[in-house]
Amino acid sequence: MAGFQQKGDLSVADTLVAFLEERALPGTGVDAAAFWSGFSDLVHKMAPENRKLLGLRADIQAKIDAWHVERRSSPHDHEAYCAFLREIGYLVEEGDAFEIDTANVDDEIARVPGPQLVVPITNARYALNAANARWGSLYDGFYGTDAMGSAPPKGGYDQGRGARVVARARVFLDEAFPAEKTSHADARRYYIHNGALLIDDQPLMQPEKFIGYTGHPKAPDSVVLRNNGLHVVLVFDRTHAIGSRDQAGLADVQMESAVSAIMDCEDSVACVDAEDKVVAYANWLGLMKGDLQDTFEKGGQQVTRALHSDRAFTGPDGAEVTLKGRALMLVRNVGHLMTNPAILDKDGNEVFEGVMDAMITTLIAMHDLQRDGGNSLTGSVYVVKPKMHGPEEVAFADRTFTRVEEILGLPQYTVKLGIMDEERRTSVNLKECIRAAKSRVAFINTGFLDRTGDEIHTSMEAGPFSRKDFIKRKDWIGAYENQNVDIGLECGLSGKAQIGKGMWAMPDLMAAMLEQKIEHPKSGANCAWVPSPTAATLHALHYHKVDVFAVQEKLKAGGRRAYVDTVLNIPLAEYQKWSDDQKTREVENNAQGILGYVVRWVDQGVGCSKVPDMNDVGLMEDRATCRISAQHIANWLHHGVVDAQQVMAVMRKMAAVVDGQNADDPLYRPMAPGFDGIAFQAACDLVFKGRVQPSGYTESVLHARRLELKASA
Repeated sequence: MAGFQQKGDLSVADTLVAFLEERALPGTGVDAAAFWSGFSDLVHKMAPENRKLLGLRADIQAKIDAWHVERRSSPHDHEAYCAFLREIGYLVEEGDAFEIDTANVDDEIARVPGPQLVVPITNARYALNAANARWGSLYDGFYGTDAMGSAPPKGGYDQGRGARVVARARVFLDEAFPAEKTSHADARRYYIHNGALLIDDQPLMQPEKFIGYTGHPKAPDSVVLRNNGLHVVLVFDRTHAIGSRDQAGLADVQMESAVSAIMDCEDSVACVDAEDKVVAYANWLGLMKGDLQDTFEKGGQQVTRALHSDRAFTGPDGAEVTLKGRALMLVRNVGHLMTNPAILDKDGNEVFEGVMDAMITTLIAMHDLQRDGGNSLTGSVYVVKPKMHGPEEVAFADRTFTRVEEILGLPQYTVKLGIMDEERRTSVNLKECIRAAKSRVAFINTGFLDRTGDEIHTSMEAGPFSRKDFIKRKDWIGAYENQNVDIGLECGLSGKAQIGKGMWAMPDLMAAMLEQKIEHPKSGANCAWVPSPTAATLHALHYHKVDVFAVQEKLKAGGRRAYVDTVLNIPLAEYQKWSDDQKTREVENNAQGILGYVVRWVDQGVGCSKVPDMNDVGLMEDRATCRISAQHIANWLHHGVVDAQQVMAVMRKMAAVVDGQNADDPLYRPMAPGFDGIAFQAACDLVFKGRVQPSGYTESVLHARRLELKASA
């Protein structure tokens, strides 16, 4: 077969073979022949189980559809509905109490609450930025965003704004690291005496928060403080920049920011073939070996970016203190649904991409396990697994990684599993999902967008859904968010694993983020997603204000706040008194997000984009946001809220709007006036064929259309 090589019973694309044999395998101690033999066995053993699980998804969905259709003219009987879901195995019996026994978990996962970044692994620059976002400048975060309530200045340095930045930072220092009988705002000198930090001769009210310093103790170059597990570095420069204008010479406040980062092979990338997968795997390899670099032009100059080194300080007792310079990196694999043409099985079928990711990303992570001071200090590999439906699918992932570990000669449970609680059947069976991988679980989280997309698809036949903004106000979402934390705590995740919350999707609106996202640590979540390194620095302020572990202890004492019956309340529109204008605006908003995202995905292979909404507010769009928008229009079409002619008119109108928003992009291909391009057709497929997509996912359409475009190039 042209372009493929036979490896055992697998046919593998030449580019992938070359990458694995020439770059990934050397240095791991894994023999190439044994690798391919084991990989082939893994693929052929797990594929029948994978197909069976997907068949079960489809069977359950068909039964739910039929139940709603049969009762559409009758009032919804919630008790009967829940009983029906138990009868068909959608809801499983909740078992006895237990706690996870995951071992060898790094502190960043288990014991240090903080922000978490999610970035496309195919973009080396973004991946490096995320890894290096362990540390960020609070001064830059305040000065360069709207965090202080006004837009950042354009042009030269604004001295008045700089003074406000310093004052705001000093307020933070007084809150997190108060000193006796003085304020950081008045401080003229920081120095170390007899192992203690003194501020104008006054000690900290909690002296143990002083961790270390660099330079001379009487005039340190930097001072390290720690609060709620997070470090802050005060940087002094008495001769240059802002430090020379500060009475204490304080030039910056550096925050420990993105404690962890997910390198994403899934929702934020556009990987449809061997060429794309090699880009993803190669960047993951560079991160795991520590040698990834990216050179690009910035400000007319060539800039090379690489991974930051760890940071060394002198502790209060004179001993060396080392702080990690990079975020702890997790890798998000693909879910159970998709296949990829990079590898074919013995019958010529594309292999399941999730199985391929499990084998190859774990192999690559072995480079980190075999070096000192790398990503994991405990010898673990962290894999986030998305889009799993219920305990059987989690158990399947657990078995897959056990077999991968056997093939690669790794101890069982080296791979730690992140369960994304983003599908409805996982939400309502979360305790049993955690039980199914109780020796691997290191992460659970909630994701409103994918969760809502599955909510709509699962209950497609129940009736028209509310407008998207109103879906968020229904009681199911609060119950979902609360139950996730409560069950995580019941299952012993506190101090052992992350309980996470979803993305702040407006990267330019940092003032709003500072106001609202504090609710995530207040909810008992010890990590939450942010869209940029700057957002991570600002979100870190919330973890200094909130002691997450104290919150978790209080929540554990209070018991579970929400139960399955509330989570299963379907957010249908109770009163469908929408004006034509309201309906049009809702469809326009959905269509703009879909088109703005899909046109870059299909035409340029960009898996995550900042797409302006109807009010020109930039929103981070990935497949999750696309899924909810497409399913929402599909639901309204199916129930006659709008008709196909109206929707097509909106799609064409918004395509022209999106064209205008991308007018300055030289790589952009306009959709109007022909509306016959592959990208526009893909967007229409997502809407008009959305009801029949597996679980309402966008992947099948996007992959097919992207491959079509690549073939035509």
